[in-house]
Amino acid sequence: MKMKKWVTAAPDLEAARSLSETCGFSPLAAVALCARGVGTPEKAQCFLATGIDGLYDPMRLRDMDKAVAAIRKAIGQQEKIIVFGDYDVDGITATCVLLRYLRSIGADADYYIPNRLSEGYGLSCAAMDALYEQGVRLIVTVDSGVTAFEETAYAKQLGIRMVITDHHECRDELPDAEAVVNPRRSDCTYPFAELAGVGVAFKLICALAGPENLERVLNQYADLVALGTVADVMPIVGENRIIVAAGLRRLVETNNLGLEMLLRESGQKSRRLTASVISFILAPRINAAGRMGNTEQAVELFLTDNPVRAQELAALLCEQNKERQAAENEILQQALAVLRKEYNPIEDKIIVLAGEGWHHGVIGIVSSRICDRYACPTILIAVDGEVGKGSGRSMAGFNLFEALSDSAPLLEKFGGHELAAGLTIPKENIEEFKARIHAYADAHIHPGDLMPLVHIDCAISPAYITESSVEGLSALEPFGMKNPQPVFSMENMYVEDITPISSDRHVRLTLTKDGVSYTAMLFGTGAGGCGFAQGNFVDAAFHLEINEYRGRKTVQLVLKDVRLSECELLADQKLLNLYNRYMSDGALTAAEARVLLPNRPELVAVWRHIISRAEEGRLSVHSNALSRRVQWESKREVNIGKLFVCLDVFSESQLLSYNFRDGLLNITLKHYKGKADISKSVVLNTLKSMSK
Repeated sequence: MKMKKWVTAAPDLEAARSLSETCGFSPLAAVALCARGVGTPEKAQCFLATGIDGLYDPMRLRDMDKAVAAIRKAIGQQEKIIVFGDYDVDGITATCVLLRYLRSIGADADYYIPNRLSEGYGLSCAAMDALYEQGVRLIVTVDSGVTAFEETAYAKQLGIRMVITDHHECRDELPDAEAVVNPRRSDCTYPFAELAGVGVAFKLICALAGPENLERVLNQYADLVALGTVADVMPIVGENRIIVAAGLRRLVETNNLGLEMLLRESGQKSRRLTASVISFILAPRINAAGRMGNTEQAVELFLTDNPVRAQELAALLCEQNKERQAAENEILQQALAVLRKEYNPIEDKIIVLAGEGWHHGVIGIVSSRICDRYACPTILIAVDGEVGKGSGRSMAGFNLFEALSDSAPLLEKFGGHELAAGLTIPKENIEEFKARIHAYADAHIHPGDLMPLVHIDCAISPAYITESSVEGLSALEPFGMKNPQPVFSMENMYVEDITPISSDRHVRLTLTKDGVSYTAMLFGTGAGGCGFAQGNFVDAAFHLEINEYRGRKTVQLVLKDVRLSECELLADQKLLNLYNRYMSDGALTAAEARVLLPNRPELVAVWRHIISRAEEGRLSVHSNALSRRVQWESKREVNIGKLFVCLDVFSESQLLSYNFRDGLLNITLKHYKGKADISKSVVLNTLKSMSK
């Protein structure tokens, strides 16, 4: 696991104090706002605005007038209209809100979403043929279509008119459609370009309904529009903030039966609804339908007015999400097994894995998990017959789309952007593709480029952490892209206690600073995986939340990262200096030798930890962390100097080899038959003689 780099803002604390006094923000909220450049009452009012008057006139979108005219003409002539969508949450919600509205104003309308597994993304000529045969004469795309040049031309040739609404990046040249509505058009002067696909569809509804009905349509559709906007990870600023805030309010008492049933089936009906509930609870269940090839069930859920059917569909989506999770975990374990054999953390700068039978609807999620775990760009390829379909995830600093462009001759097709991309490749080209993209990564990724960043709003003292100040952070909600939940930090916190929870999947810590103790949760890391031990001093980066249990409220730290404090690192460096002096000239006093000399139980503890944690005979870990993990597991004083002596003893005994670079230990176990005799170790025996 790579170390993370902390990037800490330095807000003007005097400005924060003034903002708190003038506007009534809690001290923490005021500090967070100033850290984000929102340091005056005027800026705060603008940044946090959620009023309907902040929504722009939809007719300012280029071609919106043409789109409205084309749709009204089709309705007037009683032509059949198809809303052509996409299989992700943004596309599904966009399809549903537009279809519901069109039907409410008398349109003969239906929808078409291509099957993710058999058709793939976007328009196709085959779909145009099928829709023409059904009598369709107008297609309105949502969340897709802006690059569908061939398909739009083919539809026109058949006699189908096209209105394209999309939000993806587009070229200066556009498809030959009746209208192309996209806030990212180079010739579009609309003030807000960050709308989701469902956001653009909503603006089309607003244009059709007229300004006098804006409040009504926002109230009617804000819940689904917010759902798609948050799920598509759009910036929660500007119009999106207004839409999402309205949607979360509406979600509490939604009139959409399907959405209400989904909240119930996922156990969220009685909980406080936030953007996080959308991101981590609702969106995965809706996405599961598309990933497993059953998008129509998610669409029906949001269209039905039958409560019994809505409950059935909501339960089905929750069940499909479990199936998706099972498929994802199965592929993850298979991919990790391949990775342990093929991936060299010292040399490899990108991970590329291929497997037969992997469900290509979920490999993108698995790629993301591996990328996060190893802090390394990752591509997974699901091989089916003679073709592989791949999905990749990257990190800031390595443009995955450009990397694929370099391998374009080996690919049938590819697409995406800097951080996520997909590809189709002939099976016979996979090995050459691996070699080529590894070479590209070697040439373009340099030391330190891909270090994960932790963005911190402010380093604070315990005086800031009060129940009322933490509760006051809610003024900044809804949180999301470009307005994340605030992260704070404190240095030199004493680790009073470490308690494994949930079968050691997570850890509950007691951290103390200036005599004040805090409960801190570290999710996704077991106690044995912590890089610190009880009694250490650490720096912590965290969210602040209110935990309510049996009517009692307490402030809780949710840890984003924990690192050893400077005093711990200095102590380690002194021990390493002592160890290096011993290894270079052996000149130690008896007291110094005893500091480095491990006893037999300590040697055993280090060995057991290494063999239990090594994968395919290899272990890469930071030396500071390894010594403390052994300490925590064995409850023995294995300092970092002793750790290196233990490694040297094992190396002398032909049990392992290791190298140490930039704080990282890379250990390789050797095949050894029988029982090793460490009693003859020169390193150990020399220390013993010095210690007397």
